[in-house]
Amino acid sequence: MSLPPYAAELGLQLCHDCGNACQLTDHECPRCWSVLHARKPNSLGRTWAFLIGALILYIPANLLPVMYTDMLGNGSESTILSGVIEFWRGGSWDIALLIFIASVVVPCIKFFVLGLLLVTAQRRSRWAMPERSRLYRLIEIIGYWSMLDVLVVALVAALVQFRALSTIEPRLGILFFGLVVVLTMMASMSFDPRLIWDAEKNDVR
Repeated sequence: MSLPPYAAELGLQLCHDCGNACQLTDHECPRCWSVLHARKPNSLGRTWAFLIGALILYIPANLLPVMYTDMLGNGSESTILSGVIEFWRGGSWDIALLIFIASVVVPCIKFFVLGLLLVTAQRRSRWAMPERSRLYRLIEIIGYWSMLDVLVVALVAALVQFRALSTIEPRLGILFFGLVVVLTMMASMSFDPRLIWDAEKNDVR
């Protein structure tokens, strides 16, 4: 059974902005006038840069306090993990689980999968190409939920303000975590999943 032809073999390339199928000889999309590329320019280099930046910022995001809580005159600052523990001990296991998944599990999954995709694409590996494509789609899906932790802190802060003797304020750690989310989203957007399949054929990059 023969494989379907590549777009380059048919003389076609896809516009990254509007999705229009254009001729390979075109330099601009006839629909939206965007510059055309057979592959995203410098995809691997830019993805590595965003991923490494996110990994560096993830350290202060976990070490620095993300919120300050003042209950009846007793103030304390909490990091992500200490906040999870406090919510769990206070009986709010659902919020604790939500913050743990959004702040620890999801970022670690994104770091691992993006690193795996980058290494295998650079090595032009033919290992598990369909599964790696599905992993990339998974990263795109969970990317929409990456800001969940920031939203939870904002929601908790808004709810606590209704109590007369209680206050809660965001701290610097939440800023670093927000930057981690932005950089990981930019990393997934910069990666060109077609590089996974370039191992089958020496296609135009």
